[in-house]
Amino acid sequence: MSRVQNIKGMRDHLPQAMLLRQHILTVITRVAERYGFEPLQTPVVEYAEVLEGKLGDEEKLIYRFEDHGGRRLALRYDQTVPLARVVAQYGGTLALPWRRYAYGPSYRGERPARGRYREFYQFDVDIIGSGSPLADAEIVALLTDALTELGFPGFTTLLNHRQVIGGIARVSGLDEEAAGGVYRAIDKFDKLGADGVREELLRAGVQAAAADHILALVQIEGEPEAVLAALTEQLAGDARASAALENLRAIIAGLAAMGVPAERYRVAPRLARGLAYYTGMVFETNTPHWPEGSLLGGGRYDELIGQFAGRPVPTVGLAFGIDRLHDVMEELGLGPRALATATAYVTIFNAELTGASLALARELRAGGVNTLIGLDSHAGLGKQFREADRKGVRYALVLGPDELARNEVVLKDLRTGEQRSVPRDEVLAALGV
Repeated sequence: MSRVQNIKGMRDHLPQAMLLRQHILTVITRVAERYGFEPLQTPVVEYAEVLEGKLGDEEKLIYRFEDHGGRRLALRYDQTVPLARVVAQYGGTLALPWRRYAYGPSYRGERPARGRYREFYQFDVDIIGSGSPLADAEIVALLTDALTELGFPGFTTLLNHRQVIGGIARVSGLDEEAAGGVYRAIDKFDKLGADGVREELLRAGVQAAAADHILALVQIEGEPEAVLAALTEQLAGDARASAALENLRAIIAGLAAMGVPAERYRVAPRLARGLAYYTGMVFETNTPHWPEGSLLGGGRYDELIGQFAGRPVPTVGLAFGIDRLHDVMEELGLGPRALATATAYVTIFNAELTGASLALARELRAGGVNTLIGLDSHAGLGKQFREADRKGVRYALVLGPDELARNEVVLKDLRTGEQRSVPRDEVLAALGV
């Protein structure tokens, strides 16, 4: 190698970035467990055939390789297909419906770009074994709570149903095979715009009149009930689309009953979601502060697990992209401003008092204060103060011979420069514990 570097599309996360990422993970975990979700972890490597045939056009992005025994393996593309394998493998021990969450890295061999990486971390939440629209609504309510607690401003979740787009294709005169091309074209709407999607449809063999009809329907906008009413009228002759619209109405009623603010969601007929395994409601959450694409997305996939289990297992879920949430929060200045894990830095006054300083640090840690201690008994206090300040620690504590004799500790606030003596038994209270 000409120089030491990480692989393109895979990032190192230094301490300040990790503090924000851990904050994101802590908040989402807390919200998921508040809703009763349970943790799951699966290997990052699967047999290649587990992933193959499940992802449609995205399958070309799978990282495949052979191990020393010649077995065909693949790196995890997402956490959804491994979930399907788990349900099939351990179905007899799982009490359905099962609410699960999982966190970890996945890998895709795509061209890196802002917000898109070859190694990325996702936090998935899924409800397995329920076809109820309340399950769909609960997933959207959970993501709304999580983004609100993380401090995201102005986000909106767009809702649609795969059979709405299928119905739009069918009432425009397309057969089932051609409807698949409509999914792929409409999925590019936000990137290409109406004219670009029209060109995609025409290249796919859709007649101009049908393409114009499709575009007119997918661009219907307004309040959810107004959009649903317009689509109900336009798709009245398609039974599957009509059932899908009723399903969306039930989901929206669930959202309202769960207290999700009306401004946080709307119906968007143009939303397709590219992955082939979606069968019902699909959704994406957007914010004007991230024009590159959605913050997160998900939907209902009632057939994927059945491919492994040999029986229908209705499922709905979402994936929080931790990398994308991190990038947006960093750009917007959201999240904690802490630069360190430690609150206190115990200095060493001199070599003879090293033991006393170590005892003080032990007391602080036992009291719940994250504490650093100086490691060089010959370093002056000024050098130790500068080290603590560089590390983002707020308080430096000094235990010299005079303080030891008076059973006191000098507490210095490195943000304000204020310094005062505190009785030894009041140090924890002075640090806010």
